Amino acid sequence: MNNNDSLKFILKGLMNRYRDRVPDVNKILNAMVSEGIITNFDDIVNDHIAFRTMGVPQLGIKSLEKIFLHYGYQRKDAYDFEEKKLNAFWYEPENKYFPRIFISELRVNDLPDDIQKIITSYTDEVKSDPVDSLNLDDPKAVDEFLHSSLWRLPTKSDYEKLLAVSEYAAWVIYNRYYLNHYTISVHRLKAGYNTLEEFNNFLLNIGVKLNNSGGLIKKSPDGLLLQSSTVAELVEAEFENGEKKIISGSYVEFAERGILPEFAHLPASERKREHFREGFEAGNADKIFESTFTSQTGQK
Repeated sequence: MNNNDSLKFILKGLMNRYRDRVPDVNKILNAMVSEGIITNFDDIVNDHIAFRTMGVPQLGIKSLEKIFLHYGYQRKDAYDFEEKKLNAFWYEPENKYFPRIFISELRVNDLPDDIQKIITSYTDEVKSDPVDSLNLDDPKAVDEFLHSSLWRLPTKSDYEKLLAVSEYAAWVIYNRYYLNHYTISVHRLKAGYNTLEEFNNFLLNIGVKLNNSGGLIKKSPDGLLLQSSTVAELVEAEFENGEKKIISGSYVEFAERGILPEFAHLPASERKREHFREGFEAGNADKIFESTFTSQTGQK
C-alpha cells in the first residue's frame, strides 16, 4: 500500500466502528439519499474528524499526532479552552482529499488532586508512549491501535467522580480513542441544503436532536465558519464488575465554510477547498465539545 491507500484504510476503519456506535450517522445519511441530497454516502465531503486525549506525559496530543504526521498531516493552529482545561491543535492533510483532523487533550495537572489520581491510576498502566512502538507503515496495526483499550475498564464509581468535575475526562476514560465525531461539509451539498440553516431544518424535520449550547448554529467572528452538531448518542456502557450505566458516546457535526472574499467571483462549479475559509474557531469548538455533556444529552 502507498501512503494514501494506507491512510484510506485507517480512516475507513475509524468510520466503520464510528457508524456502528452512532445510529444518527446512518439515519442522517439514509435520509439524505432518500431526499435526493446525495446519491450515495461517498458524495459527502468529510470536513474533519476529532479525537479526545488525556494530557499526561506518555499520551495526549504529542503521542497521537505522530500517527497523522507520519501520513503527511501538518500541525496548524493551537487552541486553549481555559474553562474546560483543554488544549487542541488542528492538522491539515497533505492530500486535500482527506479530512482535517482536530486533536484535543485534557490538562490533567489543572484538575483537583483527587481527580488527577483517578485519571493517572488508569493512564499509568501505559508505561511509555505506545505510538513509539507502533509500526506506522502498517495500516492494520494502526487501525488496531486506534481501537485498543490502552488501560483497564474503569469502575462506574470512578467514571461518576470524573463526570462531576470534568465531563471530558469521563468521556475519555471510558471511550479512549474512539472517534469523537466526523463532520459533513454542508457547503459542498446541492442548493437548498448547502447552508447550515437549511441543513439544520432538514435534520430537525427527520427528528435529529441538535446541540443548542450557544444556539443551534455556532458562528465565527468573521462569519465564515458556521458549525452545528447532534447531541451525542447515549450508549449503555459496561464498567468493571459488570456494572452498567447509560453514558455519552459520539456525535455528528456539520460545518459550513464561507467562500473567501478574494474568490467570491468564482462560479460554484469552480470553487475548491482552498477557496473556502480554513481552520477552526475556539468559540465554536468550545460549544461543540458540549455535545457529549449531560446538559445536552439530557435535552427533552
